[in-house]
Amino acid sequence: MTIHHPSFGQIDDSRVILFDTTLRDGEQSPGFSMNLAEKLRMAEALADLGVDVIEAGFPVASRGDFESVHQIAQHVRGAVICALARSGGKNDIASAGEAIRPAERGRIHNFISTSPLHMKYKLRMEPETVLELITAGNTSARNFTDDVEWSAEDGSRTEPDFLCRCVEAAIKAGATTINIPDTVGYATPEDMERIFSMLRDRVPGADGVIFSAHNHNDLGLAVANTLASVRGGARQIECTINGIGERAGNAALEEIVMALRTRQDAMPFKTRVHSERLLKVSRMLSTITGFDVQPNKAIVGRNAFAHESGIHQDGVLKNAATYEIMTPESVGWSRSSLVLGKHSGRAAFRDKLATLGYGDLGDNQVNDAFARFKDLADHKKVVYDEDIVALVDDEVRDHARIRFQSIELTAGSRRPARAELTLEVDGEDRTASVTGNGPVDAAFTAIRAIFPHEATLSLYSVGAITEGSDAQARTTVRLEEGGKMVDGQGADADTVVSAVRAYVHALNKLLVKRTRAEPEDLATDVA
Repeated sequence: MTIHHPSFGQIDDSRVILFDTTLRDGEQSPGFSMNLAEKLRMAEALADLGVDVIEAGFPVASRGDFESVHQIAQHVRGAVICALARSGGKNDIASAGEAIRPAERGRIHNFISTSPLHMKYKLRMEPETVLELITAGNTSARNFTDDVEWSAEDGSRTEPDFLCRCVEAAIKAGATTINIPDTVGYATPEDMERIFSMLRDRVPGADGVIFSAHNHNDLGLAVANTLASVRGGARQIECTINGIGERAGNAALEEIVMALRTRQDAMPFKTRVHSERLLKVSRMLSTITGFDVQPNKAIVGRNAFAHESGIHQDGVLKNAATYEIMTPESVGWSRSSLVLGKHSGRAAFRDKLATLGYGDLGDNQVNDAFARFKDLADHKKVVYDEDIVALVDDEVRDHARIRFQSIELTAGSRRPARAELTLEVDGEDRTASVTGNGPVDAAFTAIRAIFPHEATLSLYSVGAITEGSDAQARTTVRLEEGGKMVDGQGADADTVVSAVRAYVHALNKLLVKRTRAEPEDLATDVA
């Protein structure tokens, strides 16, 4: 069976469309906000990865969101650029239409809640009113683009008969993609497969649209539910890099792509994703947001292809397939065992960067990272891959207005600690010398002296990146201000320097948050 889609032409039943919502649903996660430059960088990486649709934001939410979607639509090619809108929101559709206007191919994604719980308590609407808004929203969206998606928010908890009526109304009004989200991560794989099978069987016109699945991970079932949705007839998958998103996150793009690729015997479907670029994009997102994936994360976690057990090591040495169901190279990892130390030169360092997925760094970034590497190598006998990743991430991260320059400390048991700190603020070096209750407190007090702010420190966590007393410190700092919360990360062989880098990173993210005015009545958790 084939379907004609306005953006993709003829699509056969084996094709699965990848809809990435890292920049919209993913960015709604606490602490994960991005500025315009970071969003553009991620959007270009997603298009290069082979994603079919990039949901760039919710234009009516704020001027910043509108500008982000508009700029991505103007500059990013190779993927459909999608903007979110409420089916019944005032000005939502028009704002989304204007935002995607420069796109090579643009989509409006409108939504409204359909479950009894949401209609009664969130919308305070009767079912017939919801049906009217579905028709109005999709009809209006078709005035701006012929690629229109409609979502039934809380679709997995919607009564089957009413869900069929809603989907039929959306199709009649011009929707070309129908999304049934498991908004709160409540469903099981059997539920999702049954829902899509039912809609395809019962709804008139269902054979002429693409059905889409958007599953949240509250019960840890997002990927399983997504694959079950494909079995039920969904041919678009909505997901995010590293599985980021509201609450427990979304279905992880990298896991879905590799599940489909690895288990062709059970799921004979194909995507356009270049899987060997998955690790690079995953690391880029971690760098931008300051959130690393957990070590045992499937596909992109640092232990995904690591073997410590002697039995496993013996098996892998004889035949990698004994314990690896996919090759590291297929997702961007390298088997390189090159060990770097203080005698290593720039050429070896650049080669290591390439094997770790940083081959496209500019000369200035490489030089800055190499200088920090040489300093680190003077303190450590062995510099591990994780050390390289940490210091390079610090250098390529967009520090916006504030950058760490230097710090001098005096501390001991007989007198208060003193910190002399220099930061670059808006291109100008500023220095403060203050005392505090210990070196970290003195350093943080110096930051406040240089750049006064009212944010409160709610988390300060330090861990070692690798083993040994000479390991680099990885520090996480959480700042809160006016209900906004951001996390920053920093790494350095000196714990206090690591802490300052983390605080500065968090402060820069908070400054970005201050510019994002999001109306309280905007319900953006579509799925």
